[in-house]
Amino acid sequence: MSKEKKLWIGFALVMSISFSVLGYYGYEIYQEAPPIPTEIVGPNNNVIFTAEEIKDGQNVWQSMGGQEVGTIWGHGAYVAPDWTADWLHREAVFILDKLSEKEYAKTFAELTEEQQATMKIRLQNDVRKNTYDSSTGIITISQNRIEAIAYLSKYYEGLFMDDPKFETLRHNYAIPKMSIKDPERMHKMNAFFFWATWATVTERPNQKISYTHNWPSDELVGNVATKDLLVWSGVSIILLLFCIGVLIFYHVRSGEDEHFEIPVQDPLLKQGMTPSMFRIKKYLWVVSLLIVLQVVMGVITAHYGVEGNGFFGIPLDQILPYAVTRTWHTQLAIFWIATAWLATGLYIAPAVAGKDPKFQTFGVDFLFYALILIVLGSMAGQWFGVMQKLNLVENFWFGHQGYEYVDLGRFWQIFLLVGLFLWLALMVRPLLPVLKKKTGERNLIIMFLISCTAIATFYAAGLMWGRQTNLAIAEYWRWWVVHLWVEGFFEVFATVVIAFLFVRLGLLKTKTATLNVIFSTIIFMSGGILGTFHHLYFSGTPTAVMALGATFSALEIVPLVLIGYEAYHNYKLSKSTQWIKDYKWPIYFMIAVAFWNFLGAGVFGFIINPPIALYYVQGLNTTPLHGHTALFGVYGMLGIGLMLFVLRSLYRHEIWNEKAMKFIFWSTNIGLLAMALLSLLPVGIWQAIESIEHGMWYARSAELMQQPAMVTLKWLRAIGDTIFGFGVLALCWFVFDLTLRKKS
Repeated sequence: MSKEKKLWIGFALVMSISFSVLGYYGYEIYQEAPPIPTEIVGPNNNVIFTAEEIKDGQNVWQSMGGQEVGTIWGHGAYVAPDWTADWLHREAVFILDKLSEKEYAKTFAELTEEQQATMKIRLQNDVRKNTYDSSTGIITISQNRIEAIAYLSKYYEGLFMDDPKFETLRHNYAIPKMSIKDPERMHKMNAFFFWATWATVTERPNQKISYTHNWPSDELVGNVATKDLLVWSGVSIILLLFCIGVLIFYHVRSGEDEHFEIPVQDPLLKQGMTPSMFRIKKYLWVVSLLIVLQVVMGVITAHYGVEGNGFFGIPLDQILPYAVTRTWHTQLAIFWIATAWLATGLYIAPAVAGKDPKFQTFGVDFLFYALILIVLGSMAGQWFGVMQKLNLVENFWFGHQGYEYVDLGRFWQIFLLVGLFLWLALMVRPLLPVLKKKTGERNLIIMFLISCTAIATFYAAGLMWGRQTNLAIAEYWRWWVVHLWVEGFFEVFATVVIAFLFVRLGLLKTKTATLNVIFSTIIFMSGGILGTFHHLYFSGTPTAVMALGATFSALEIVPLVLIGYEAYHNYKLSKSTQWIKDYKWPIYFMIAVAFWNFLGAGVFGFIINPPIALYYVQGLNTTPLHGHTALFGVYGMLGIGLMLFVLRSLYRHEIWNEKAMKFIFWSTNIGLLAMALLSLLPVGIWQAIESIEHGMWYARSAELMQQPAMVTLKWLRAIGDTIFGFGVLALCWFVFDLTLRKKS
C-alpha cells in the first residue's frame, strides 16, 4: 500500500471517529444541559419567574448586544463584568448580610472567622441545593433568594436604564443610559440573569459540582476548583509533551525535503489569465477597505475601555455604543479574512483549469455583490437591534443574535450560507475537467475541494440553534462555527492553498506537497475537532466534555512546535533564485504566519488551554491576547499574504514599492506585538492573579479595572494600535495604488 493511500485512510479514520465522538457528546449536552424550568417559585408557591420570561430575557440580552456587553459563563466582551459572576457574588453578599444581621445583629464583614464560616455554610446549603423537580419542571427557592432577586433586579434596572446613581458605573462598563428602554424587557432580562447564575452554583443531580463545573470561582458560595480540573490539566500537559516527542522523532526520521532544480524563471509567467481572474481585483479592494474599517472599530472599542461613554469627549456612545463597535470589529475580521481567502480560491480554480466554465465571470460578480449586501445589511441590522428598535422576533431574524462572532441575524446567516455554496460551485466547476485527467495534482485538488466543501457546509452549524434555544446547546453549536469553521477547515484550506501555490511556482514537488498536506491535516484535525470542547468546559456541559477538551486540545499545539522549521524553509525559498524575489513579501507574510502560529496560537493559546488555567482566566484579557495574536496574527497575516500572491500574479510585470511593503510588513507585525506585550498580556496577568486570590467577580470589577495603574496599562495599548493602524492604512493605499495605476 502506498504512503499516500495510507494517509488518506488515516484522514478518513480521524474525521469519522472524531465527528462521531463530537456528535455523541453533543447529544449528551442536550440531555444534561441546565434545565429551563416551567416556573421558579417561592416557599408559598408564589411565581417569581416563568419559562417564557427566562427565554424572552435571553432574547432581550441578545438584542442589546449579548456577548458583546460583558460575558455570560465567561464568553463575550471584557469591559463590563461577567453578569453571572457579578450576580452570584452580589447575591451571596446580600444573603450573608441578611443572615448575619438576623443571627448576630452585624454585617457579615463584622463577624469573626468562625461566625463567617457558619454563615457561609448556611448560604451554601441554600444556593447549592438542586431543587429542580423534573416531574413538574419547577424550581423552588428560599425567601432569602427571593429578596436577593428583588434587590438585584432593582440594581440592574438602574444600571441598564437611567438611574443617575449608576452614571459612573455605566461609564466604567461602557453601557449607555437606557440600553434597555422597557421595564418589562428589563424584568425578563433579570429572569435570564438569575437562571444563568442559578446554573453556575446549583449542583448537578447526584454530583458535588455545579452545572458549570463550579465556574466562576467564588469561595463564598463554595465555587472552588475541583480535582477533575487538576487531573485533566495534568493529562493534557503530559500528552502534549509525549506527542511533541513523537512528532519530532517522525520529523527527524523522515529527513529533509527532496532537493530538485528550481525553475530559472517564474512559471506563472506562462500561465494564462481568464476573464474571471481579473474580476478578483474588486474583492481585494473590499478586503482592504474592510481591514481599515475593522481597525477603526477596534480603536473605538479599545478606547471605550478607558472612556466608557465617549471618544475623546465626543458622546459617541449615543450613536455607536460599545456593543455595536465591538460587534462590527469582530464580525468585520471574519468578513475580510474570509473574503481574502475566498477570492484566492476564485483565482486559483480557473488558473489550474486554464479557462473559465460558462457563466464563471457572472458568478464571480454576482457573489461579490451578494457579499457586499450581506456585510452592509447585517451591520445595519445589528445597529437597529442594539438600539432597541426591533421586537424580539425581528431582532433574531434581521438584528443582533448576541453570540460573539455569529452576531448577524438569522436571515443574513442563511444568505451567507447560500453565498458560500455559490462560491463552492464556482470552485468545483473549473476543477472537474482537471480531476478527470488524473494528473499528478489530482490528490492535492481533491483535498482542496474537500476543504472548500467543508467551508461551505460547516457554516450551516450556525443554523442549528433557534431563537430560544437553551444557552448551553447554543454554545455547543456556536463553537462548531467559531472553532471548526474558522479555526478548523479554513486552516486546512490555507494549508492546501499555500502548498498549491508553491507547487505552481515550481518550489515544491507535487507528491511531496500532497503528502505534507494530508499529513498536516491529519495531525491538526486529530486535536482540532474534539479540541472544540475546550471552549465548553464551563458552559453547562457534562464532565466528560472537559476531559475530552483538555486531552485533545493539547494536540492542537503539537504541530506548532516545528513551526520554526516551516518559517526557515519559507525564508530559504524567498532567497532561492532571482525571480522568486518578486514573491518576497507574500512569502514574508507566510513567515509571519509561522511566528504568530507559535506565539499567538501556541504560547498564548496554551496559557488559557488547561482546565485549571481556564477556570481562573476564562473571560479575562488573556483571551483577547490569544484572540488578537491568533486571529489577526495567523489568519489575518495569511489573508494578506494570499492577497499579495494574487496581486503579484495579476500584476506580474509591475514593480512593487519596496519601501511601502517593508513599512506595511514591519508596522503590522511590530504593532500587533506591542499591543499584546504592552497592554493585553500585563492586564491579563494582573486579572488572573486577582481571580485566583479573590474570584472572577473581582477580576472583572470596576474596582480593579479602574485603578490608575490598570488604566495606564490600557492606555499603553495605543502605542501598538497606532503603529499597527498606520501599517493597515499603508496596505490599503498600496492595493489601490497598484490596481488603479496605468499598466507599464
